[in-house]
Formats: sequence, structure tokens, C-alpha cells
Amino acid sequence: METGLAKRCRICIVNRVRRLGFILLLCCGLPPCARAGLAERVIILANADDRDSVRIARYYAEKRGVPEANIVTLPMPTVETISWRDFVLTIWQPLQDELMRRGWIEGAAFALFDDAGRRKIAPAGHTISYLVLCRGVPLRISHDPALLSGSGGQYDRGEFRTNQGSVDAELSLLAYGPYNINGMVPNPLFRSKEPPQLVEQRIVKVARLDGPQYNDVITLINGGLEAEANGLIGRAYVDARGLTQGPYQQGDQWMKLLADRLKGLHYPVELDNAAGTFSVGARFDQPALYFGWYAGKANGPFVLPSFRFAPGAIAVHIHSYSAATLRSATEGWCGPLVARGAAVTTGAVFEPYLQFMHYPHLLFDAMADGKNVGDAAYYALPCLSWENVLIGDPLYRPFLRGLDEQWARREKLSERQRSYVALREMQRLIDAGQEDAALALGRKEQSARPSLPMGVQLAEVLTEREDMAGARQTLGFAQYLQRTASNDWALLQHAAELLAVSGGRVPAVRTYANLISQAGIPDDLKIDWLKRGERLAIAAGDMKRAIAWGQEANSLAVAAAAKK
Repeated sequence: METGLAKRCRICIVNRVRRLGFILLLCCGLPPCARAGLAERVIILANADDRDSVRIARYYAEKRGVPEANIVTLPMPTVETISWRDFVLTIWQPLQDELMRRGWIEGAAFALFDDAGRRKIAPAGHTISYLVLCRGVPLRISHDPALLSGSGGQYDRGEFRTNQGSVDAELSLLAYGPYNINGMVPNPLFRSKEPPQLVEQRIVKVARLDGPQYNDVITLINGGLEAEANGLIGRAYVDARGLTQGPYQQGDQWMKLLADRLKGLHYPVELDNAAGTFSVGARFDQPALYFGWYAGKANGPFVLPSFRFAPGAIAVHIHSYSAATLRSATEGWCGPLVARGAAVTTGAVFEPYLQFMHYPHLLFDAMADGKNVGDAAYYALPCLSWENVLIGDPLYRPFLRGLDEQWARREKLSERQRSYVALREMQRLIDAGQEDAALALGRKEQSARPSLPMGVQLAEVLTEREDMAGARQTLGFAQYLQRTASNDWALLQHAAELLAVSGGRVPAVRTYANLISQAGIPDDLKIDWLKRGERLAIAAGDMKRAIAWGQEANSLAVAAAAKK
């Protein structure tokens, strides 16, 4: 039988070999997800008392090539919010013990415990690439006044002296050594593009595969894989608030930086600088990138029936308590975003304060530079042992395939995806001052594969050039689109307005008729469209339709007023 000393020696040798391999991988110069062994060093944590948690763990391991032996299942509470006692007894301590037993965390363990009941260790580092928590692992830890002692560390202010926080943010410090749980710990990976190996070995990068339903999490995983295969395809939407001064100006600066950087990658960008969030009738087709703030819960276009993000979409809305629960498709932001198909989002389980959230422009910059989601999130996060969570596959690289490769591979894409890649290629030509080449490309694509987004883009360009006949011809097919996905409703409405401007009043009225007949339109939006359609019908001499739409708009308005 192996003695205790012999076992420790064997584990030590295995760890040294693993660490040597890790160093060689770091030095090989390959992109992170291309490095052999990265997936092999992912640890997946699932709740043994939650069947779906274990199913997600196995599904993710299979899809990403993570060894099944790297799945750790522990019996845990099945609620999202737990006490410090339950956190230590069911998650922290058994997980740390298991990772040290398997040699993933190196160091010496003592028969001493801190105030929270955690075993004291002298860590020597770890070789974990990412720790992935699966739906069913508790989300947040409630404040325990009995543990509130000592100073709050670097940020020793009253509002920061709390031990409530996210399970994920605490688990980032599994290999860190002693730290004060009553406050935040500065993240040494923040803004560090090439962190020293010794620094990386102190921080465990944690991501979470979570969402309102099991199928939402599977869609999240599959969306990232699809976007890696085809590229992140679609449009970008950035929601600022128009703030130029005051304590929240920083948030607006982030959003404007994001808009500029997205334009630099030739994504078509919708930037809303008005107070509030995007309206329910705002254009929001094929959203691949969304960044916004500062509403309490998902609203605007996100409440439309069957709203969906593009596969692999990155969607972040900054708000306190945005991740207070991930089990709801309507409360907060993170759960609703994942329920609608987002593959990556970040949030806070309690009040984090603006300057201690993931910096969205840094998150995007790191991903755009080729980093995977796990590395980008820790590059953008100023503190640990706090309120923050990352939801998404940490191995996912949204920009693995750039526009050049997408355009070269366009024949392999669906017609819808191809149209949005073509729009981005047109934008690149326009940004390079080649407007005529962009128009020629768009016309060629529209002639071969007519699509609503390309038709609208061409009609906008032709209208600006005062080619009204060309604009009408380009959008003539819109009047025949009887069933349209809710993401495209605003696009169809825009097509109707462009038809009217270019002199096509009759097809514009028919287009409005198709739009108004869609099922599930919110009353306020339908009233607006009925009134716009009424005006167009009058201009087109279609008085029967104008009267009917006017009466319907009035009836809806009266009913809405009665409800209020």
C-alpha cells in the first residue's frame, strides 16, 4: 500500500510535470484555444443533487473535449442564494480539498481554519485553465454579520464592507491564500495583457454555464461553437444615455468607446444616445453584439415575442443586481439575455457599484484581440471576492474568424448569415471610401439572394443618391412579406417608410398591412404603426384602409387607457 509520504511525492512529481507542460504551452505562441491541453485543464463543477447540472457538465465536456475525469460533482443546496456556512461546507472546502487531492492546486494544507470555517492552506499555484460552474451550482452568498470583522481592505468604506457576493468571485481565490472576505480583493489580472505566470497561478478563472432553463444553457454552448465555426455574424447595438457630466458619466464613456471600436471592425452599429433604453420599436435585427445600461430589467425590443440573438452573441447590460437570479426569463438582465440566445453576458448578484463591474469596452477589446471569453472577462474585471459573474463558455473565441475569412467562406453560410456578412463587407468598403464598389457589391448580392436587410441598406444608399426609382425597385418585394420574425419588424417598418419616401406609396401601405397583421405586437407599438399606416393610406388614396386603421388605433388607445 502506498504510504502518505510516497503519495505526496507522487502527486508532487505529477504536478511538476503538468506545470512544465503548462509553461511550454505558454511559450509556444499559439492562440489560447489552439494550445493543446487548454480544454484538458478545464475543471467542471456540477451539483450532484441537480440532474440538469450534471447533464450540462457532461454535454459541455463532450462538446469541448474536456476529459470526463475533470467533472467534479458535489452535493449542494439547489437554491441560488446560500449562507456562508453552506458555501464553505458544500462548495468551497470539498472542492478545494478535491482539487488539491488531484493535484490541480498545489500547496500545503493545515489543520487550522479561518473565521469562515475554511481550511488554511499555503498555496503554491494551480494548473487549472478555467473552472466552469454548471446551472444548479448556487449563485450567490448572503451577508453574514457574524463574519464582519476587521477592515475592508484596500477599499475600506462602509458600502464596501460586506461579505455578500457571488459564489464565482469567491472561487476565483481557491488558490490565492488568506484574504479578507469583508470587502473586495483587487484582481491582479485586470488590464494585464500578458500577466506573469506566477500571477496567473494565483487566480482561478471562473465562468458559469447557467440560465433560466436547461435548453437555454445548451443553446448558449452551441451558439458559441457555431460562431467559432462561422464567425460572429450580425449587427451591433450600443445603448448610451446621453450623459456628459455627473457620477455616471463613466458608463456613457464606456458605451461610446464601444461604438467607436465596433465601427472600427466594420460592424453596422446602432448607437442610441437618448435617455432611457432602446424603444420597443427600435431596429434590432440579427443582434450579434449588444452593450447597454441602465434599466432594472430587460425591456424594449427584448420583450417582443420570439426575440432572438444571433448565434454566439455577446450581450451585456450594466445594472446593479443584473444577475440576482439566473432562473428567470423576465427578471434582471442576465437571465433574460441568455433566455433569448445570448452566448456571453456578465452581471452582478448584488450592488457592485459601477467602477467595480466588468468594464465592457475592455471585455470587447480583449475578445477582439483574439482572447477567449474566460481570459477577456478577467482582463476586464477590477476586483474579486465581490458581486460579479461571467456567464458563458470560457473557451469560446468570438473573433476566431475575422471578416476576411467570413467573406471568403460566404458560400458555406445560410442566406441570412451571408446577407449580414455582405453588409459588413459593404461597410468596410464604405469606410475605405469605396462607396461605388460597396453599392455594386450590394446590388449583386441582392440580385442573387434578395433579403430584407440588404434591400433596406441599398434603398437607404439609393435614396441618399436621389435614385428613387432604384430604391422602390430594390424594396418592391417587401409588400409580399406576410410573416416576419419579431426581430425584423422594425426593419420591415423602415422598409415601408423608405418605399413611401421614394414614391412607392401603394407598396408602402401594403407593407404596413403585413406588418400590422403580425401576432403579438405590443399595444403601444401597434398603435404607433396603425397611425403611421393611416397617414400613408390617406396619401395613397386608400381611404377604406385608412378609416379601418384609424378606428383600430383609437380602440386600442381607449383600452390601454382603461387598463392604466
